[in-house]
Amino acid sequence: MIKSMTGFGKGETLLEHKKITVEIRSLNSKQLDLSVKLPAIYRALEYDIRNRIGKRMLRGKIDAFICYENVGPSTPVNIDPAVFNEYYAQLRKIAEDNGIAWNSAEMNAAAMTAVLRLPDVIQNDSQDLTDEETDAIMNSLDQALDRIDAFRLQEGATLIADLLHRISKIEQLKEEIIPFEKARTETIKTRIRENIESLGIPYDTNRLEQEMIYYIEKLDITEEKIRLQNHCRYFREVAHTEEGVGRKLGFIAQELGREINTLGSKANEATIQKKVVEMKDELEKIKEQVLNIL
Repeated sequence: MIKSMTGFGKGETLLEHKKITVEIRSLNSKQLDLSVKLPAIYRALEYDIRNRIGKRMLRGKIDAFICYENVGPSTPVNIDPAVFNEYYAQLRKIAEDNGIAWNSAEMNAAAMTAVLRLPDVIQNDSQDLTDEETDAIMNSLDQALDRIDAFRLQEGATLIADLLHRISKIEQLKEEIIPFEKARTETIKTRIRENIESLGIPYDTNRLEQEMIYYIEKLDITEEKIRLQNHCRYFREVAHTEEGVGRKLGFIAQELGREINTLGSKANEATIQKKVVEMKDELEKIKEQVLNIL
């Protein structure tokens, strides 16, 4: 199944005195770009968490947030005076060096609040990570991964429907070119004859016809149309039969672009060139959407 790289998933597990929450957000990226933010007490699990996310998400710019909230009876905590005093002294020195007034009730209150939020100032007496809490973290993580995976699948279905619609539009425009090809040939021949006659230069009709045939053969777009059709067919096959196709569809879109550009350069006819511009417009939208596919 086609998946989008954009998604969101959330998982929660409630323990006796704690609620653990995991949120995962993802955007498109060429590689796996994973950022994990979690409390210091869970730092020992970071490697396992990264591995589990990487195996499921594969690619994308992914931000994972893990946090907990104490519920029920409060957990005993201590303030480390040495750490608090060191932070407070540094803040005061910075304020004095920059001419900021310090001895005011508002400044002291703000400083107290800021210092209490800094790392290692408040210490939890229960720092040991239990097996129950570890299982709860991983359970919440799996919930979030399942939900973001479902989100990506739903988004992917929408994306691929839009892409295939645009591929059909390119095929339709290719067919609309056909009626103008024969008229284009006659227009080119007529224009060449008129230009030569306007110069008053004598010419051999048979030789001119041979030269025009050679010239018009260079402008023939049959081969480009066949290759364009093959690329469209291959795009559909890949979209329906493979997984993790974002890069592959991107490569096929590049090949579509080459054939469409060649059609434009050989067109030599206003209506055909207009159809080519419409093809390019559809292709640009395809390229933009392909960047969001896993």
